[in-house]
Amino acid sequence: MNEQFERLLQRAEQLIGRIEAVLPRPMGEPDWTASIAFRYRKRSGGHGVLEPVRHVAQMRLQDIQVVDGQKEKIQRNTEQFVQGLPANNVLLTGARGTGKSSLVKACLNAYAQRGLRLIEVDKSDLVDLPDIVDIVADRPERFIVFCDDLSFEEGEAGYKALKSILDGSVSATGQNVLIYATSNRRHLLPEYMKENLSYTHTADGEVHPGEVVEEKISLSERFGLWVSFYPFSQDEYLRIVSQWLQSFGVSAQDAEAARPQALVWALERGSRSGRVAYQFARDYAGARGAERATVGEAAG
Repeated sequence: MNEQFERLLQRAEQLIGRIEAVLPRPMGEPDWTASIAFRYRKRSGGHGVLEPVRHVAQMRLQDIQVVDGQKEKIQRNTEQFVQGLPANNVLLTGARGTGKSSLVKACLNAYAQRGLRLIEVDKSDLVDLPDIVDIVADRPERFIVFCDDLSFEEGEAGYKALKSILDGSVSATGQNVLIYATSNRRHLLPEYMKENLSYTHTADGEVHPGEVVEEKISLSERFGLWVSFYPFSQDEYLRIVSQWLQSFGVSAQDAEAARPQALVWALERGSRSGRVAYQFARDYAGARGAERATVGEAAG
């Protein structure tokens, strides 16, 4: 009888161990000294963890050209936040490759010494925002929760979670947390031609959006600061190319000579964005470096 009871206890303990392994566990704190940036990730058991980013992009504010107005707004808001002054959640929208996410990373590097930290969260994990806010609530640092390339389809769970945490939820963000999001969509949701039919107008011609449009606008309106980015002109694109080439050690004379190739590169890519300019500069500087190495080996 005792042996049967012991075997039963052993089997029960094994079963409990298996159940505990798959049950969600409370999120633990990471080593906050390991990095200035962290990623929120879901494990197979369903529990979330904050992972330190070992190699943070070394983007500097002075590296970002042409978008001075946008840079001033974001830098000023971040400065207020770091100082403990009132600051807004930020939505950066507009043309792709124009420096939206780069500005956020540059601000992180600029203010990291003053206690700024960044937590990157995928849109699929936005439902866990309240848990992330709770885990950092008592920390002395200031945290930017960063959602890059954010957009939603109809009915996604993360949409309502973000909407609640921005404004209107009982569980609001603490004084040491702001949300910065980038998106190619101004209102973060797809917009359809048929929705224009929901607009109504009064007898004197005043236009009022319908309920569907109001719902789509309501999320983006909860970001206190909107910063818009626009496609670059050819001259602006070439300025960015020149700046990146010189940052890679290419002389001003060689950077000037590379302008025709930079234009062809942009034409082939169908875009004159800052991202395309950076990619061209890497290709050109790398090719020049390889040529010099080959000449040096031949001369040797």
